[in-house]
Amino acid sequence: MSDNVFIFGHPLIQHKVSLLRNKNTSMKDFRDLVDELSMLMVYEITKDFELVETEIETPMAVTKTKILSDRKVSLVPILRAGIGMVHGIQQLLPNARVGHIGLYRDHDTHEPVEYYCKLPPDIADSTVIVLDPMFATGGSIAAALKILYQKGCTDIRLVCLVAARFGVERIAREFPEVKIYCAAFDEELNPNAYIIPGLGDAGDRLFGTK
Repeated sequence: MSDNVFIFGHPLIQHKVSLLRNKNTSMKDFRDLVDELSMLMVYEITKDFELVETEIETPMAVTKTKILSDRKVSLVPILRAGIGMVHGIQQLLPNARVGHIGLYRDHDTHEPVEYYCKLPPDIADSTVIVLDPMFATGGSIAAALKILYQKGCTDIRLVCLVAARFGVERIAREFPEVKIYCAAFDEELNPNAYIIPGLGDAGDRLFGTK
């Protein structure tokens, strides 16, 4: 596995992934869990963010301390399920802008089809965090990454909740500079390219559709 692939082993994350997988988890609880998992993952995603020294005054004294630099961050959820991950990340990165890439998977070819793209005009100057709960074949993610590269992006991080080996290995091979963060890692895809055991269709479970 590539050095740019990070699979979370933290007990809190693994516990919440198990609840997320359960078919009896309600839509509300599923949404809340996606929110919580996304927030928890931010700590690892941002651990290399730069700090700058500043001077502040506490109630006791003037002191030098460190704060985050003014690095630009752009969240790019892949519609529609990626939307469910935005709020949790924005809780810790409130100044992050949000772009959207709309892709759906053709049920016959399993290939992605683009239907929408709206990104911050200066996205090339920012750290881009691509959000997609389910990482199966990597087709939609590869299409989204190509769009971002065409816009001049160079610092791209991919964040997903459940990933399959096939997709992770594909993206690591085709886009070796992209950092991949997964809360859970599954080995198999079924004949319809769904992750096994996975958690079903994340979009349907987030939004109550079928």
